[in-house]
Amino acid sequence: QLQVVESGGGLVQPGGSLRLSCVASGFTLDYYGIGWFRHAPGKEREKVSCIGSSDGSTYYEDSVKGRFTISRDNAKNMVYLQMNSLKPEDTAVYYCAALGRGYCAGNVLWEEYDYWGQGTQVTVSS
Repeated sequence: QLQVVESGGGLVQPGGSLRLSCVASGFTLDYYGIGWFRHAPGKEREKVSCIGSSDGSTYYEDSVKGRFTISRDNAKNMVYLQMNSLKPEDTAVYYCAALGRGYCAGNVLWEEYDYWGQGTQVTVSS
């Protein structure tokens, strides 16, 4: 079964950090662009970040620039999202998604990705 699986979510205080992981099962992430999305209650799903396959190009949504860092370790078939200086408004379910076309762009929609994970909850609260 081809899928991606997220992990690393949890409860953290404002100002804290979490690292989310995305691992592929059944295929190799090397040639896939990977996107991280989040969906908070009462809000639309939004793209947080992405990373390309070949050139490692990255994108960050404005509200997370300077706080979140996306990276990939192809040897481990993993992509990470390091989240620092977390704010209550970062609270959401975070999803990773794999794009077979391999590139990263902020305007590539959720529906255009090929594989999606089930999500991991991130809660930022004191």
